[in-house]
Amino acid sequence: MNKPTESVRSSRRGMIAAGLAGAVAAVAALYVIAGPNGNIAGAQSCTAALSAAASAKPFAKGEVAAFLPASQPLDLTGLTFKGSDGETMSLADFKDKTVLLNLWATWCAPCREEMPALDQLQADLGDPTFEVVAVSLDRGGPDKPKDFLQEIGVSNLTFYQDSSNGLLKELRKVSRATGLPTTILIDPEGCEIGTMYGPAEWASGEAKHLIQSARGKEGA
Repeated sequence: MNKPTESVRSSRRGMIAAGLAGAVAAVAALYVIAGPNGNIAGAQSCTAALSAAASAKPFAKGEVAAFLPASQPLDLTGLTFKGSDGETMSLADFKDKTVLLNLWATWCAPCREEMPALDQLQADLGDPTFEVVAVSLDRGGPDKPKDFLQEIGVSNLTFYQDSSNGLLKELRKVSRATGLPTTILIDPEGCEIGTMYGPAEWASGEAKHLIQSARGKEGA
């Protein structure tokens, strides 16, 4: 059998190198938004979140079995939305506070169903070091989602919204928030601990154990 010529071997090496470069680019695309205006950074500064994700992993079961601990946490501090008075805010404003970021809308039936549980979770665990940040993505402005929350008796959640859906678009660029509801547990430095796609019973003991374990408060 004839041995491959040098030109053939060079061609094969080139193909392998190109394949490796493509794989690296694909991985990078998952964790960094391209372009000068990208708001989400990579995982270089999120070592504490990685440890929190490892602590939470054994508690991802039962009502929160679909929770996905981050293996390469994203820095989410640049994500922006509107506060209760219409002021622009970012997750950087929640520094030193663990945040459960929930994306929801009134047209999303599973979102509507889980709002009372999120409200109860805020009542049970909310304090200066933890907050449920539920951001409405309704496009028609704040009236409809505010009316809905009032109708169902939600009283513990601060109202946040993003009618531009810019928050959802930014997260989709890094393979997060593929649909609604999406809920992301974020550490006090603004880094992703883990993500849940779909609804959950957030007021359950299992959800609370997961959150508290990520915060280093398993016995709380």
